Amino acid sequence: MKLSRTDLHQFLEEKYEQYNRIDFIDSDPISIPHGFTKKEDIEISGFLVATIAWGQRTTIINNGKKMMQLMDNSPHEFILNFSESKKSYSTFKKFVHRTFNGEDMLYFILAIQHIYKNHKGLEAAFTKGFHKSEPDLKNAIIHFRNTFFSLPHPSRAQKHVSNPAENSAAKRINMYLRWMVRNDKKGVDFGLWQNIPAAVLSCPLDVHSGNVARKLGILLRKQNDWKATAELTTALKTFDAKDPVKFDFALFGLGVFEGF
Repeated sequence: MKLSRTDLHQFLEEKYEQYNRIDFIDSDPISIPHGFTKKEDIEISGFLVATIAWGQRTTIINNGKKMMQLMDNSPHEFILNFSESKKSYSTFKKFVHRTFNGEDMLYFILAIQHIYKNHKGLEAAFTKGFHKSEPDLKNAIIHFRNTFFSLPHPSRAQKHVSNPAENSAAKRINMYLRWMVRNDKKGVDFGLWQNIPAAVLSCPLDVHSGNVARKLGILLRKQNDWKATAELTTALKTFDAKDPVKFDFALFGLGVFEGF
């Protein structure tokens, strides 16, 4: 699709406005954290559902609801008071979403508990690795991941938290960070985290957004990896340097809802 730079910017802005609406929340995994009002419940439920956000969206949402039910629909309180036992193991071992299973779930609960008890919570765990001199959150994600896996853990669990140090696109973490950081007062993203600016967020890159971006000529790299994420985000910053990932709504909407 060949558009002038001005027309492309206008097109992306129009699609951003079209899809960044509360009407779409119910059909999106972000609906899970939108079921809560307490900050910690929102960020914990958001992190967990973002972790399983691959595959059919209906299945993601249904399994996200199951996760919350297993935690008595009060994830923060549940995790703070959680202790390992045969009962807890039997409760969670039946949970499965694709390759994410009960063993992974149990470790995630323990890791999140450790982060809230020893690292002041999820926001602080990400923020500590962020330095204002850096253009993106690559190092913050790596720092968070190292903190998350600082407890003894099953090696299989590591694949569920992407590692940009290994050139992963880290799509689900970038999506989660968009949810927590962006605050455009449109009611979709939460804007709960105050210490990370939207300007350093990276655009979540998956098969849909990648294909649309390539058709629009704003992404040339063929692989969907961290280098492609950085290339795409740099291109989007030329349209809005303070909030480049707002165009994730446009790319995702065009790919998923319009088959662009």
